[in-house]
Amino acid sequence: MSLVRAISFSVAVLAVAHGAAAQSSTGPTKFTIKVDNISKGEVLKLSNGKTAPFVSAPVLWVIHSGAANPIFTGGQPDAGKGLETLAETGNPAPLAKSLTGAKGIVSVGAEDLPVATTTHGPIVPGQGYQFEISAAPGQTLSLAWMFGQSNDLFYSNDRPIALFDAAGKPNSGDMTLQLSLWDAGTEVNEEPGLGPNQGPRQKTPDAGVAERKGVAHVSDRFSYPRTPDVLRLSITPVGDAMSSK
Repeated sequence: MSLVRAISFSVAVLAVAHGAAAQSSTGPTKFTIKVDNISKGEVLKLSNGKTAPFVSAPVLWVIHSGAANPIFTGGQPDAGKGLETLAETGNPAPLAKSLTGAKGIVSVGAEDLPVATTTHGPIVPGQGYQFEISAAPGQTLSLAWMFGQSNDLFYSNDRPIALFDAAGKPNSGDMTLQLSLWDAGTEVNEEPGLGPNQGPRQKTPDAGVAERKGVAHVSDRFSYPRTPDVLRLSITPVGDAMSSK
């Protein structure tokens, strides 16, 4: 449990609507979003012969229009609007604040309370986050959260996640394969689970060697777990969930 206490997040949970959302004839559809840490035990095998658990930080979510993920632009350096804070400390609040009110943004929020707990913070093996969002046809979902055992790595979708099909019917199911592990390019990577300047071990939030590279899929000399082996992202329209009971 020392790992959980060591990762300290100060998250203001948000759910801020902005602008005139595109409306269907029956109004927005509610969806339940679940992000589960499905890893078991200590899956990170360290070079010193020890092991460490896989930990995920609080989740930032954005409902938006447009064909691009509004959280970052691949290949471009961090824009200084809060992605660095999310990727290095796990705190999504500054980025959520920056995105709120931006062009194409319908609503922004963050979830930091693991299911069936009363303590806000990251999810360890076997825990998950669950929250509801509302969207109308034509609107999509993007997410981001820190890989807790890293310097500046985060999970996000490559492209906006479609919440509706071409006919306007709500989508449902396992969306994990739409996630990738990204490098924010703001701090030099250390071995995951062992680096002294990573969330669980760093002495200050800005510890580590700064760098300025473009945001990109992780590519370094270290090993990382396959995303489907440690995470599950699922989306369920609330109406479908209720009718199935």
